[in-house]
Amino acid sequence: MASPIEARELAIPIGSATLRGSLCLPPSAQALVVFAHGSGSGRLSPRNRAVAKYLSDGGLATLLFDLLTADEEAVDLATAELRFNIGLLAERLAQTTRWVLRRPDLKSLTIGYFGASTGAAAALVAAAELPEVHAIVSRGGRPDLAGATLRRVRAPTLLIVGGFDFEVLELNRAALDAMAGEARLDVVPGATHLFEEPGALERVAALALDWFRRHLVPMKGGRTAQNQAI
Repeated sequence: MASPIEARELAIPIGSATLRGSLCLPPSAQALVVFAHGSGSGRLSPRNRAVAKYLSDGGLATLLFDLLTADEEAVDLATAELRFNIGLLAERLAQTTRWVLRRPDLKSLTIGYFGASTGAAAALVAAAELPEVHAIVSRGGRPDLAGATLRRVRAPTLLIVGGFDFEVLELNRAALDAMAGEARLDVVPGATHLFEEPGALERVAALALDWFRRHLVPMKGGRTAQNQAI
């Protein structure tokens, strides 16, 4: 019988703030995917949790956490001013990543980011500053909000957009052209922004798992699957 996946609720100290997180740690996991949620969402996002479960069932550790404190979330709910503060969100993501890398039980794991909506921009900005981040997946993201930082992202990046999410699709195409590192755009036919159509979110999760396995999970000799293929 396979060992159960360990699940923990975490309190992540970030300066004077404490952020709440949910960690799933499969046995023998070699990589950790940190989630950056989108506009007005949090670690309890049903879509991100569904993707996280798919990844953890596939052997990857996952960390979903709230980018904002409870007080900040209350302010953002009333004003929507913080969900587009990419600098703040990216700094919270970077600090959480550094906290992970200091933990004896997690620091050996290869790090990837999964970002949704504005969280995708935060993931790209944070990854541009952290060489420890080795892969990024964006779901219905706004990579355009990362601005000129796109040219500095070196982590292989997969952009996933719904075929009927027309405006966001065009923004992702422009962002793809602006990126200097390895990047790919995958379009899920018939899907809208939230991937609520039957099978759409499962397709996102499958694409993400494949991307992370290729770029995060080491093979014999210390190489990733992608390096093995080159």
